[in-house]
Parts: sequence; C-alpha cells; structure tokens
Amino acid sequence: MSGFGTAQTAARREDVRFLTGAGRYIDDTAPEGALHAVFFRSSLAHGVIRALDLAAARAAPGVAAVLSAEDLEAAGVTLHLATDPVTNRDGTTAPDPFRPVLAKGRVRHVGEAVAGVIAETADAARDAAELIGFDCDELPVHMELSEGGEPLHAEAPGNLGYDWALGDEAAVAAAFARAAHRVALRVEHNRVIANPMEPRGAWAEWDGARLHLAFSGQGVWETKAVLARMLGLPPEAVRVTNPDVGGGFGMKAMTYPEYIVIAAAARILGRPVRWMSERTEAMLTDNAGRDLTSTAEMAFDADGRILAYRVNILSNLGAYSSEFGQQIQSTASARVLTGVYDIGAAWVNAKGIYTNTTPVDAFRGAGRPEAIYTIERLMDAAARQLGIDAWALRERNFVRAFPYRTVSGEVYDTGDFGRVLARVRREAEVAGFPARKAEALRRGRRRGLGLCCYIESILGESAETARVEFRADGTVALYVGTQSNGQGHETVFAHFLAGHTGIPAERIVVVQGDSDLIPRGGGTGGSRSVTVQGTATIATVAKMTAAFAGFLEAALGAEGFAFDGAVFRAPGTNHAITLLEAAEMARAAGRADLLDHSARARLPGRSFPNGAHVAEVEVDPETGVVEVVRYTVTDDFGVLVHPRLAEGQVHGGVVQGLGQALCERAVHDAHGQLLTATFMDYAVPRADSVPMIAFSHEGVPSTANPIGMKGCGEAGTVGALAAVANAVADALAPEVPPEAVQMPFTPERVWRWLNRAEERLAAE
Repeated sequence: MSGFGTAQTAARREDVRFLTGAGRYIDDTAPEGALHAVFFRSSLAHGVIRALDLAAARAAPGVAAVLSAEDLEAAGVTLHLATDPVTNRDGTTAPDPFRPVLAKGRVRHVGEAVAGVIAETADAARDAAELIGFDCDELPVHMELSEGGEPLHAEAPGNLGYDWALGDEAAVAAAFARAAHRVALRVEHNRVIANPMEPRGAWAEWDGARLHLAFSGQGVWETKAVLARMLGLPPEAVRVTNPDVGGGFGMKAMTYPEYIVIAAAARILGRPVRWMSERTEAMLTDNAGRDLTSTAEMAFDADGRILAYRVNILSNLGAYSSEFGQQIQSTASARVLTGVYDIGAAWVNAKGIYTNTTPVDAFRGAGRPEAIYTIERLMDAAARQLGIDAWALRERNFVRAFPYRTVSGEVYDTGDFGRVLARVRREAEVAGFPARKAEALRRGRRRGLGLCCYIESILGESAETARVEFRADGTVALYVGTQSNGQGHETVFAHFLAGHTGIPAERIVVVQGDSDLIPRGGGTGGSRSVTVQGTATIATVAKMTAAFAGFLEAALGAEGFAFDGAVFRAPGTNHAITLLEAAEMARAAGRADLLDHSARARLPGRSFPNGAHVAEVEVDPETGVVEVVRYTVTDDFGVLVHPRLAEGQVHGGVVQGLGQALCERAVHDAHGQLLTATFMDYAVPRADSVPMIAFSHEGVPSTANPIGMKGCGEAGTVGALAAVANAVADALAPEVPPEAVQMPFTPERVWRWLNRAEERLAAE
C-alpha cells in the first residue's frame, strides 16, 4: 500500500458537486413527463375496510389511474411484502404475517397506503385523493408493548410476533443463586424517526420489455429480487438504480410498499411514474427505530466480578414485520450482548410485539446501540449499588485475552479495552472533573460525568465484488457493490484503489448503484462498506496485476515481472511500467480481456469496532434543561483507512445518539395517532445542542480482513446513548434513582424527576 493506503487523509471529491447544487438526487432524475403518484392513506390505526369508492377520483381531471389492492392483483402483482422471520426459542419459525403493499380488507396503522393515485401532476393526484370514499369499521387499537389486546394478525395470537432466546438459562440461574450481589435495571429505548435530509422517493419506467426502478436507497440488488418476484418478471427484465442519496441511516435499506406500487403502475400504464414523500408522510410511514424495553440483571461475586448476565427484551415490531424487523432485537443485538466484558454465562429472551404503529426496523446501529445501552446503564447502576468506582468495575471485568469467544458465539479477534479506557480518561481530563463539578454547583448547575465502553459488530453480507475497467478515454472505472448515502464512498474507494495501484485518484471513476452494471452487491449498512469493498478491491488488484505481469513478460520478452504497488518491474531490466501504461499496451495489442477485471471476496470473520465515550453534562434544576458541555471519544477502528472520514462518521453518529438521548421521541396517542408528525412536534438536535467532540484513536489491527480495519459508521451512536444517560444519571444522583432516568432527557421530564424527588424528600 502506498500514500493513501497508510491512512493519509484526502479531501472529499464529491463535496464540490453536493455543495454547488450539482448533486443528482431521486427527484432530479425522474424522466421527463413522468406521471405523479400520491397515496391515499388510512387515518385510522385499526379497522375493517367496508367500502373503498374510487369512482370520483378516477374521473377527476388529469388522473391516469387509481389503484387498489384488487387492481394490483388483477394485474398479476403479488401483494405480500415478505420478510425473513427468526426461529423461536421452541424451534418453530416465527410468523410472517400478510403485509399487502396496499391495504386489503383491513388497515393496521395510521398512514398505511390504501390506494395509489396516478395523475399528470402532483396537485391533480392530491385533489383526486381527496375524492376517495373510505368507510372503515374501527377495531380496538393495541398500543401497549405487551402481549394481549386485539390481535392484528391471526398468525400471531396475543400479538406475539416472535419469542427468541440465546444462551444457557440454567447456567445463568445457577450463577445468580450463588452470587454475592445481584443488580437489576429496566431501561426504555424510545422510538425514533430517522428523518434523513432527503425523504424517500422513487420513480419507475417500463419500455414494454424491461422495468427500471430508481429509488433513494442503500443498495439495489435486494429490491431487484423483490420486484422480480412480486411483479412476476424474470430478474433480467428488472433494472434498479440508486442516484445520489441524501442520508439513509438504515431506514432506506428496505423495499417499501410504494416502490412496488409505482413499478406496477408504470407497467400498467406504459408511462413513467414518480413519487416523492413529503415530510409528514415520511414520519408516518418510514420504518421507525428502537422502541423497546430491556429488563437486565447481573450477578457478581464478592470481588465485583461478573458471574452472569440476563436480559429480557420486549420489542415493538409495529403493525407488520419489516424486512429486518425481527432480526434487530434478536440476532443482531445478541452479537454484542455481553459488551466488552468477560461473562461466562448469559441468557437473553427477546419477544416481538405487534402494535398499531408504523413498522420498526434498522436504524443506525441496528440492535447494537440497544444492547450496549442496556449493559452500560446496568454497569453504572451496579457500580453505585456495590460501592465500586464505575471505571474500576468496568476495567476489572474487561475481556483481556484475544481471540475471545463470547456466549453469543461471536469471536472478538483483537482489542485492548484497557488501553482505550486509559486514553479516554486522559483526553477527557477526568481528574479535573470534581473541580468542574464544584464550579458548576456554584452557578446553580448539577454536573454529571458519564462513561460508556462499547463494542459493535459489522453486519450485513460478508462478501462483495469489485470490478476495475480501463476505459478508452484514459479513466479507470471502479464498480462497487455498496451505495453511498453521504459517507464519502467516492473519495475513499478511489483513493484506496489509487493507493494499491499507483493509478492517480483523479483518473478513477467510482460506479455504484446500478444492477445492470454491477450484477451482485451487498449494499450499504452495518458499517460494512469499506471493509468488504476494500477486501474485494485488494482481491481484484491481485488478480489484475498477475494477469498484466504475464502479459508484459510475453510482450517484452523479460521474465519475473512483479508489481510493487505502483509499477511493474523485471529483474535485470530498466523496465518501470505503470498499470495505465500496461493497459494502453494491452489495448494496442487487442487484448480486451486485460482491460476489465473483477473478483469476489468474502471476509473470513467479522470485525469488532470498540471504544469509550465520556460525556459531561450540566443540568439546570430550575428548568430541567440538560446541556452536554464536553464530549470525548477514543475508538479502536483497527487500521484507519481515511482518518478524516472516520472522525466525521463518529461525529455524525454521536449527534444522532445525542438526538435520541436528549430530545427525539415519536409519540402516539391511545388511538394510534402520531402526535409528533412534524418538526414542530418532533425535535432533532440542533447546532447549539451539540458540543465540540474530541476524537482520538487507539487502533489494534483486526485479523478478520486483509486491511486490518474494523468499520466506523455506526460506532458513534452505539457509544453515545449510554454515555449521555450515565452522565445525566450522575448529575441527578442520589435524589433521582437510576431506574427513573429514561431517554429522552427533555427539560420537562428532568424537571419533573427533580421535583418529585424534592417532594419525596420533604415527605420523609
């Protein structure tokens, strides 16, 4: 590896395009003259459809079609948007209840699409949607995160979607029986809405033989397969593309009902059809994140060493199982169940509950933030109960010998958690905290310090393909199977290839998001992109340079040509030939086979990014306002491929964590109506609520990939939640007990906790 490959930062090449308004997002790319789709959505959370009168809407000016579930079925569309259910603890497969892309017979959440209106303009479609007659007999609404209530699906009695477990329940029970200390804590993970800057959108066109769907997403291949299956088309008759994407955060990784409907509409009408979500529509229909409760217990011996860990999770699935919904709080979360600690016995039982709300699925971290938040809140509570310093208790229980197999079956290949903790202690100036706390108290503020030691696992498809094509114009195309959502993939992939080949980065064009050009890919999600794509690129370079070396030996009559990362050389000669020069020689010789190379590589194992976050907060007891005044992160990402992009990912992830911790919360009333469906009601973090974030790195190279990296895209969020929560709990202690401190820490909630504590103390 040369220059860039040894962690030299390069400026983001895509930023000029984005910052000058030259980005091409989904709404910029729709075909000229495309019809507009608007969806008529249920205003009820639960009910039986008695009548759906579409006649007036169909007769409205400019309307090309109004489609119902029955219309789609008549056109040969499969209605059910299938998912991959988990295996229950009893060995049965969890149900995959019928989820129609347009409601059929019943509606199950507010905002569920009932009909698609296709018209010449968006305004005409909206006007026509107002003419739809919709009569629905209301059914009881199930909003509680508990079994029971009016069943949403016959396949899920008591609204129990799945009952999953992992670990040795008997061993855990035995450890608790002999433990010197037992600690328990119930924590809530508030429902959040992803709210990327660019809402979801899509357009579709049909040329009589092939379907093309473009959408704002995180990969094209799964959606291609779903479209082919649901529309009854051979896979080769479906093309799916992603243009520039303005944020995804896991929420855009799935195939949504709207994409199927507009694809079917384009095929039925023989004209392009486009749809762009409005913000409130997005809040009502985008898959939500988190929304679960965890009751965690930990058993300790007399010296404060962990004997066993037990967690019971109740997770809100929403009205339907979304694409990954059943996996998030079961298998995905369990990969880091025991965190950074050496715990020999553990047990987790996760149950998914159907409620009359929007489905819940992956959101930045996808199960790992929830798992780490739970165990790190419990570790702080344990430290208080046992009278042991929270930092010392963690260090006492760290995993120290690697590789380490967890009770979940995962293998942590490398790490040095003690070194990371020592570095973050220095960087956060923890020794000076008592003085800062005293100074804050003089100003009438309560100051708290919170620590989170986290580990996460990269998820998603473990294999990826890279293709390198030498073009006649002198550029080199790198075809990748991931999809940038703003992370800087064009920069990092181009410079990564440049670092391994000596090809100038400015000559490299990164091609992504087109199933016609890239036949296989795993998309973006789970902090996988650079790790798996870089591994595939290395494999492609090795294959390519071996082929060119053989060609040069034959063409120049010299033996032993080898590539040193920048040029080909042969012993005993003065030949120094770059890859670009070798490609031109091959082109002149008519060797087209040497101008296009690809390789598929699979990771031998997962990597496990880890680190420590320290948050310092100040609480104003008069108003309940929580201010994060200092924030320090030390991460172990193995080998840093692009330090600036890695730090940027940490910053973004931390801010997303601060949002959930401090202000974000999707709220429904008892009737299933979303009360936070605009930015007037749903708070997101602002610049004035985010401190400067100090970042440092203590990398231990991973052995699970040839780069030695560990991924960084979700790490900031994984660590931020518990760091802030523990800081708030510290600021409010001892008056407010840990179990009362639940996200989000809005002024009203914090003020009430403190006032209730005062009332309780006064009563005593």
